[in-house]
Amino acid sequence: MARPLTGSALRDQLRVSPGAKVRLAGHDPTETFGHTKDEAGPVIQAGLDRLTALQERIWAEGKRAILIVLQGVDTAGKDGAVSHVMSAFNPQGCTVTSFKVPTAEEMAHDYLWRVHRVAPGRGTIGIFNRSHYEDVLVVRVHDLVPRAVWRRRYGEINDFEALLADNGATIIKFFLHISPDEQRRRLQARLDDPTKVWKFQKGDLAERKLWPAYQAAYEDALSRCSTKAAPWYIIPADHKWFRDLAVAEVVGQTLADLKPRYPVASPDLAGLRVE
Repeated sequence: MARPLTGSALRDQLRVSPGAKVRLAGHDPTETFGHTKDEAGPVIQAGLDRLTALQERIWAEGKRAILIVLQGVDTAGKDGAVSHVMSAFNPQGCTVTSFKVPTAEEMAHDYLWRVHRVAPGRGTIGIFNRSHYEDVLVVRVHDLVPRAVWRRRYGEINDFEALLADNGATIIKFFLHISPDEQRRRLQARLDDPTKVWKFQKGDLAERKLWPAYQAAYEDALSRCSTKAAPWYIIPADHKWFRDLAVAEVVGQTLADLKPRYPVASPDLAGLRVE
């Protein structure tokens, strides 16, 4: 039996190559790349421990920002990834931003304004639960702006992400890929659970009927906006445990490749003793 993919091998398998034409039908949302649920626990925990250690060095070093983007249809697991993976980060050096319907103030500016103002600074990690990609997803599916407007946004988003990267940001983008059957099960589970029914809205059913339109919109976003500076990763997410394992592995490997280091002590501290 082949060994489960981990580290850079798993990351490479999940990455969307720049210029690749994505067809989500060709990506199995139940794929686990050799991992099993029974064996995943220690792998996930090791990944979380690595994230904690790497974040501390990034924070201490203060040279680069980390932006993690989470996208996916309703119930894909964006909140779950934040809860189960990003909890490895010290909240003093990490922010989570959830993008909802734009406010009146946000609507008075260009669509990237509200995103740029919350981009992480050097030494910190920013997590976007949904993101600027809503402006080529929901806006497109619901015909909120003319086609000519949302089509040019792919290039604008690439330029925006290149700007962040040129100024020291490392960008990691995840599309959490689930099947329509799994979404149905998760929506029903929300309805049936008194502790989760508050998450359910009737509008979720209307959005579910637009599944083909959303899949087409995601395919274009993944195809047009996976770049060397800001790659997309397609995460098979029908199995929540594998979603957590894969996200932790990709983030951990990417941060490790940066080789963050603790700053060297200032020479004037040599020989000092605390009395």
